[in-house]
Amino acid sequence: MSKKNADKTNQGAIERIQEMEAILDRATRVMDELESKLAEFEALQPDIKKLEKYYTGKAWKSDFKLDEEGKLPKDLKRGVLSEDGIDNLLERNKTVLGGYSSDICS
Repeated sequence: MSKKNADKTNQGAIERIQEMEAILDRATRVMDELESKLAEFEALQPDIKKLEKYYTGKAWKSDFKLDEEGKLPKDLKRGVLSEDGIDNLLERNKTVLGGYSSDICS
């Protein structure tokens, strides 16, 4: 192989290695971030269950009634009293859980 052909071959290898190195770096970073978020999501599940228990229980109905009667402070954040808000979140949670193995988020 001539020196010119060898240089061309080496240049192709260098470019290929650089491209693959960039993919490896990006994939490693994304997987690290995903693993961290999955752990955070898994740790959130007891709170989601607590929210669901509140929403399906007597306390939520009582709080909702107080709000309807105007007995709660006007400046109180009350998104939790929105039926759609909690219901949508619980459905999203089930969808996300369904996308992962039960041994990841059980």
